Amino acid sequence: MTEQEIPVEERSTTAEPATGWHPVNVGHLVMGTAFVGLFVVWALVDMDAVDLADTGWLLPLPWLVAGVVGLVATVLRNVGRRPGKMSGWI
Repeated sequence: MTEQEIPVEERSTTAEPATGWHPVNVGHLVMGTAFVGLFVVWALVDMDAVDLADTGWLLPLPWLVAGVVGLVATVLRNVGRRPGKMSGWI
């Protein structure tokens, strides 16, 4: 039986069940968030919405937001992997 003869419902391209979720590369997510944040800062400075002298507090914000996004993604990714009880804790 060729692949064209197999019904679409029976074809599987991945070993994981179709849940609508896929593994997230946290590094890519963090750097993408930081890039978008730095672009927003650049756009605000370019449009003169923020003075260049006032960017001392604004420049670290994309890195902080990206770090929080990375932590949240890591926690959410590992939620299903934890055992039901903390077996190693006293």
